[in-house]
Amino acid sequence: MRAVFADTSYWLALLNAHDALHRRAVAIAAQLSGVKMLTSEMVFVELLNSSSSGNPRERFSVVSAVQSFRGSDFVIVVPQTPDQFAFAFERYKQSADKNWSLTDCASFQIMETERITAALTHDHHFIQAGFDALLR
Repeated sequence: MRAVFADTSYWLALLNAHDALHRRAVAIAAQLSGVKMLTSEMVFVELLNSSSSGNPRERFSVVSAVQSFRGSDFVIVVPQTPDQFAFAFERYKQSADKNWSLTDCASFQIMETERITAALTHDHHFIQAGFDALLR
């Protein structure tokens, strides 16, 4: 595996020791040495939104983590662009038979562009779209 996409469920599991997938996320993270990890600003929006109504300590922890990931040499954060939004929006409109979020659609586009087949996620939507979900 030369590259992997990190989705919101991975970051949540990695950051929260009480998450049911925490141990699995930590174990997989330990095996990723030398593997290029991509994520997106849209994924970080979901991650930050997940802590917006939590306690201030949790919120600060997630903010610190996102700052750290954004400055990491090991994580490539794909920015949200107007073209990416337009592409994801079209896919979202055409996928009315699925429960894919706009962020999912943008993630799929990034993975296809980068020829990434595996995602650090538990989200079955990635499987529906033809990708491997490594946290399943």
